[in-house]
Amino acid sequence: ELFLRSQYHRDIGLGLKGVKNMARYNAIAAVSETIINQLRASPQPDGLDDLEYRIFTARDFVNSPISNGVSLFVYRIFPNGTNRTPNGYAQVPGRKQRRLLPIDVHFFLTIWGGEASLQHTLAGWVMRVMEDNALLSASAINAVAAEAFRRDETVELGLAEFRTEDLMRIFEVLLPNGYQLSIPYYARVIELESELDGERLGGPVQERQWDYVFNGEPGE
Repeated sequence: ELFLRSQYHRDIGLGLKGVKNMARYNAIAAVSETIINQLRASPQPDGLDDLEYRIFTARDFVNSPISNGVSLFVYRIFPNGTNRTPNGYAQVPGRKQRRLLPIDVHFFLTIWGGEASLQHTLAGWVMRVMEDNALLSASAINAVAAEAFRRDETVELGLAEFRTEDLMRIFEVLLPNGYQLSIPYYARVIELESELDGERLGGPVQERQWDYVFNGEPGE
């Protein structure tokens, strides 16, 4: 009985030169900056021309508050549970990107103003601007941080559900002596790409050798 045995030799390094992952680690910062930029660039409320827009850390609430304006504070980040963890994008032949990490970012937009009427006016204006820009495009985000997102990606913005007692508990830490009017939002889905080399899928066949086999034994 005659069988043909095929032997394959693969060049596992073929086609890997010049591969460059996109700078995905800066996606969260890029989204925050884009939101602040959109608020700053939108037509301002009537009679309010000196508003300030900043991204806050926890200590900024006490050490450097805003007189009149809006601050953005990210208070939690966790994996998006709506969809299964997506596979990575295809790269060069023989290599596939590692799995993406889909996350949701939750943040407050805090309203600052010396009078209640000013705070209420700002709150209504901010909510309208956010609703009008509820889908951030890759082009808008990449204008802040180059190549932070692929051209076909978007980020959805929306009002988040948040219990009043949880909100008060957070502000007990941020502002021990008071509360500042704040509106909870989410940004989803942000898919973080790995900076590591992609997973190998096996390279293309580079050489094929044939040999005879008689009843399972190699021929001479």
